Amino acid sequence: MSAKTPIRERKREHLDICIQEAVEHRRKTTLLEDVTLVHEALPDRRLSDIKTSLRLFNRNLSLPFLIEGMSGGHSAGAALNRDLASVAQALGVGLGVGSQRVMLEEPATAEDFAVRRYAPDVPILGNIGVSQITSRDPEAIVEMCRRINADALCVHLNAPMELIQREGDRDFSGSEKALSRLVEVSPIPIVVKETGCGLSRETALRLAASGVQYVDVGGAGGTSWVGVESRRRGRQDERIGETFWDWGIPTAASLLEVRGAGLKVIASGGIRNGLEGAKAIALGACAVGVGLPLARAWAAEGAEGVQRWIEAFRREMTMAILLVGAGSVVELGERQVVITGRLREWAMARGLMVDSKQGRA
Repeated sequence: MSAKTPIRERKREHLDICIQEAVEHRRKTTLLEDVTLVHEALPDRRLSDIKTSLRLFNRNLSLPFLIEGMSGGHSAGAALNRDLASVAQALGVGLGVGSQRVMLEEPATAEDFAVRRYAPDVPILGNIGVSQITSRDPEAIVEMCRRINADALCVHLNAPMELIQREGDRDFSGSEKALSRLVEVSPIPIVVKETGCGLSRETALRLAASGVQYVDVGGAGGTSWVGVESRRRGRQDERIGETFWDWGIPTAASLLEVRGAGLKVIASGGIRNGLEGAKAIALGACAVGVGLPLARAWAAEGAEGVQRWIEAFRREMTMAILLVGAGSVVELGERQVVITGRLREWAMARGLMVDSKQGRA
């Protein structure tokens, strides 16, 4: 096995691979294609009156949209975070920073994540792996968030990625207990976030019992972090990466899984336009997170490319809200959806469909 790659270099490799290579799920989709919003042919609305605003983490958002945490702890990641923060502030959307593990190990890198000066008014979400909270005093994690003035903390779950990563963790024992401790002491909300493999109903119920209030389903159908790590490893153990490349619960299925668990839900994982975002809201999400397309837009066109991508997303979601006869994001969440195909099969097999007429779980 190769020697461990320094964490800064590893984070830079992750960003480069995501921007330059094919890393999305290959055969598995989000299953959002099996969700249909019911068209209202006679909408009694004016497009300019559609309300996409909401309040999240005690901050106002103009759109139920979060720029997902991507990178940090190296020069490119620092530049990316600054640009994303400026766009988030300009458009009134939320921002997650990349994993702050490097900040715990090298405190001098804190500046890479300190983006509040560029985004004073929107939610900023910190980021740490569940493996790190099992080995650290929860007060150290709280201080890490305080240093960047975060409004919430994403604790990401990424067991498949860790297992394929040559430097990754192999021991996940104690994670649930550590998470409960962190929830107890944290002055800001904890968002438990999967990274491309989705959350099941069983996991959602355990998280709710642990005191967690927010989850980000991070479903399958978008970036495969097993795929990213497979690219890093090259041909070493290539078979394992190929075997588990498409592992996980599709995003739409995960949204059905977590309904009814008493959690506030963020939908991410392969959402690529505002119509898909609207479908996710209709399935129960309060907001939508996007990562990979924004990293690629930034690499191609800088902050302006990111801003154009999100503005197009806003127009698409606003149109979708009007076309179902709703007047706001809140009303969109109350609209009927039709679930067909593989998503319906998933829901029925898992006992999630309780009203087949409405397609609700």
